[in-house]
Amino acid sequence: MLLAAGSINSPKLLEHSGIGRPQILKDLGIDVLRESPGVGENLQDHLQIRTVFKVRNTPTLNERANSLIGKIGIGLEYALRRTGPMSMAPSQFGLFTKSDKALETPDLEYHVQPLSTDKLGDPLHPFPAITVSVCNLRPESVGTCHVTDRDVNRQPDIRLNYLSADNDRRVAVKSVQQARKIMTAKVLEQYEPEEILPGPTCRTDAELLEQVGNIATTIFHPVGTCKMGTDPNAVVDPELKVIGLEGLRVIDASIMPRIVSGNTASPVVMIAEKAADMIKRA
Repeated sequence: MLLAAGSINSPKLLEHSGIGRPQILKDLGIDVLRESPGVGENLQDHLQIRTVFKVRNTPTLNERANSLIGKIGIGLEYALRRTGPMSMAPSQFGLFTKSDKALETPDLEYHVQPLSTDKLGDPLHPFPAITVSVCNLRPESVGTCHVTDRDVNRQPDIRLNYLSADNDRRVAVKSVQQARKIMTAKVLEQYEPEEILPGPTCRTDAELLEQVGNIATTIFHPVGTCKMGTDPNAVVDPELKVIGLEGLRVIDASIMPRIVSGNTASPVVMIAEKAADMIKRA
């Protein structure tokens, strides 16, 4: 049997099946089938800090999406030519770089979008602006994901604990400072960038860190809640078999012991392909 419900629902289903931390299961009246203290632990994610800059002398999707004529134009462009905003990925530009020159490999990833909002889900701004998102690729903050009810339809308690690690807070501040510096590049002068978020009044590290908590959001890369390994907190072994059980493998991002330094989609495909090879050999 294969379990591939993702880093939130795979530990949830294991716990509802009696596999997990005994105290959590007993408190909910769930019979303990297998003690596995790592289930729902080790939750990691990339935190995306969304800096926003108002621009001039260039159009952005803000104006088109806020206009009825603009929306019609976007729809027609895609319907007739399969081009335009509806054919594009959300981010038009990406960049891997370092928060510190002393690092051997990049620890920051940028996603730049020709649109902006105060927060995800809000309407786009009525003025032309871009979003310069940046995330720490190697966060040290670790959270948990556990069930809180015997009803399998209830969502688990998800605690990401973003920025709980000292180094994550340091990198968050440095990444905002770096984004600001990028927007002062001479080639961008013609667009007269004006910082909207976090806002030019945030100058000290403490002020920036506080505002990061207001403008940052998940980048939807949760991993680690059924981690692979041989230590006491490992949930699956190196062949992705749930330790202590026969006939059950977990095959999704939850088995990653540590989050990868980039997007998680391709690594998850690799995990699935590797698992397929192991299953065929069995």
